[in-house]
Amino acid sequence: MSIIAQHGEIFIILACLFGFFMAWGVGANDVANAMGTSVGSRAITIKQAILIAVIFEFLGAWLAGGEVTNTIRKGIIDPELLQSDPQLLVYGMLAALLAAATWLLIASLKGWPVSTTHSIVGAIVGFSVAGLGAAAVDWGSVGKIAASWIVSPLLAGTIAFTLFKSVQHLIFEARDPFAAAKRYVPMYVFLVGFSVTMVTLTKGLKHVGLDLNFGTSLLLAILAGLLFAVMGVLMERRVQASSRKTDHFGFSGVERVFGVLMIFTACAMAFAHGSNDVANAVGPLAAVIGVVNSGGEIEGAALVPWWVLVLGGGGIVVGLVTYGHKVIATVGTGITELTPSRGFAATLAAAVTVVLASGTGLPISTTHTLVGAVLGVGLARGMAALNLRVIGTIAMSWLITLPAGAGLAILFFFMFKGMFG
Repeated sequence: MSIIAQHGEIFIILACLFGFFMAWGVGANDVANAMGTSVGSRAITIKQAILIAVIFEFLGAWLAGGEVTNTIRKGIIDPELLQSDPQLLVYGMLAALLAAATWLLIASLKGWPVSTTHSIVGAIVGFSVAGLGAAAVDWGSVGKIAASWIVSPLLAGTIAFTLFKSVQHLIFEARDPFAAAKRYVPMYVFLVGFSVTMVTLTKGLKHVGLDLNFGTSLLLAILAGLLFAVMGVLMERRVQASSRKTDHFGFSGVERVFGVLMIFTACAMAFAHGSNDVANAVGPLAAVIGVVNSGGEIEGAALVPWWVLVLGGGGIVVGLVTYGHKVIATVGTGITELTPSRGFAATLAAAVTVVLASGTGLPISTTHTLVGAVLGVGLARGMAALNLRVIGTIAMSWLITLPAGAGLAILFFFMFKGMFG
């Protein structure tokens, strides 16, 4: 107890610094998931993507990121084991934040899209094993998270493949692609409105205290889908068929119709992502603040103060503006060549996968989901359309994430223990 009383202020200052660093990593690496396809398909420029993400990621983090954050992320360790030594939890959470943020910095510099959730989970597993022993870790939870490496890209890839094939068959192979686009795009707009509303309700707005069950969310999402379909019909009337040779999308304005949809999906995915993934940065930070403020009492959950969410949202924005372009380039142009229709199929597939996962309680990574969806779209055009070298590098970075986070966390855990203990 005396250690926490003696160094409490230092612990909170360090937690805020490391939490901001971790949020920076989320912005530099993970936000590319929401923006990579839109930029890669040239539906929006990188400047527009950064502007959209700055606004919607921050709003998502601030307005909808304030769920009572479980201090022990994903139920990986039992807080009861730390009651007699609360300072170990503080060292561990500081080590986890610094370790995950350091790994995200390395990955972002290399342009690797890795999972921020897996980075922080790996780091918490690392300090738990080092500080409490392997028996303290709930290996069942860790196993589920590891299984999502395979499940989420496969599921998203399959949905993206099917979606893009349907777009190809119904629209691009039609006698008049532009007329076919006007006929079938409202159906796709409905799917966008439905899936993105579901993502926002199940992954985003539940943090505001809107405790909606899956059935209510489903009904609201269907209504939103119908509303967006009507809006889509009104908007697509403005898009004219282009016979100009300078129309770099080709297909006489068809891709422009999908370009309009991409802007909407980018905004909504950024909001849902900001509300969901800010927890990776502020969860451990809230744990440290909770332990220090209660004088060493460890509770299962801690309320997140509003300024912590602003800190997290600010870190995400700074990370995106300074280093987001590298990972955006990998997701948007490195894996396969994207057009608005391909990017749209990938983003929609990722949104649908997140909805399915939220409904079934499957822990998934937005990074793995979106990369899998982009792969699926590329595969729909044949293996030659994929850049296998980039895909191999991404797969390797995914495999390294958990052990890298764990190894760095163990190193930092003993460093803090030596400094304060």
